[in-house]
Amino acid sequence: MVNAEIHGLLILSTQSYEIPLFTHHCFFVLLHSMKHLLSFLLVFLGLSAFSQNAEVKTISWMSWQEAVKAREQHIKENQEAIAAKKMFPKKLFIDIYTGWCGWCKRMDVTTFKDPTIVDYLNKNYFPVKMNAEMSDTIDYNNHTFINPRPGVKRSTHTLPASLLDSRLSYPSYVIMDENINRSVIFPGYKQPEDLLGILIFFKTNQHLSYKSYLEKQQNQNQNVNKP
Repeated sequence: MVNAEIHGLLILSTQSYEIPLFTHHCFFVLLHSMKHLLSFLLVFLGLSAFSQNAEVKTISWMSWQEAVKAREQHIKENQEAIAAKKMFPKKLFIDIYTGWCGWCKRMDVTTFKDPTIVDYLNKNYFPVKMNAEMSDTIDYNNHTFINPRPGVKRSTHTLPASLLDSRLSYPSYVIMDENINRSVIFPGYKQPEDLLGILIFFKTNQHLSYKSYLEKQQNQNQNVNKP
């Protein structure tokens, strides 16, 4: 199990950004209610992507180390636009999988092949493919992450374990904001329209407004229930 110290080293100011657990259900209910709109958007964007690119594209997956470096370069190159709020800095989208996970393989041959998902991830995120059982040693934020039993089946590397708060379900996905704070963890197979809705929601920072709204509602309810 990954201890709290590791979480503190990896996830900077997690509590101020992570959507509280009570909002997860509401969030996915909201996405479900938008499913028809997202399906239309998926078709529209897919046709647009196809018309612009005759050849089939694939997601430009990166390692964690590559994504961290790419993020630093991206912010450096776009400082003025980001400061003027003319663009959203790219976030990290992390697909955490294992070699024995059947639903992970299904994501690879279906949703992650969808031209709209491919195009949207490549343009708006740094997509990271992370094997939960990798044997690499990764140094990040003054901490070394390892697999304690490399080569042993179901021995989890401490970096993905930390990213998932040790809730080891595959596939699982993590979105990290521009400061590499974790915004959300969500598990399971996702249809293209479902994943697209989540990607848009976090890319455009709508989750921050939604979180504030839900917290305000919760505070109001608590005040009403006070004797």
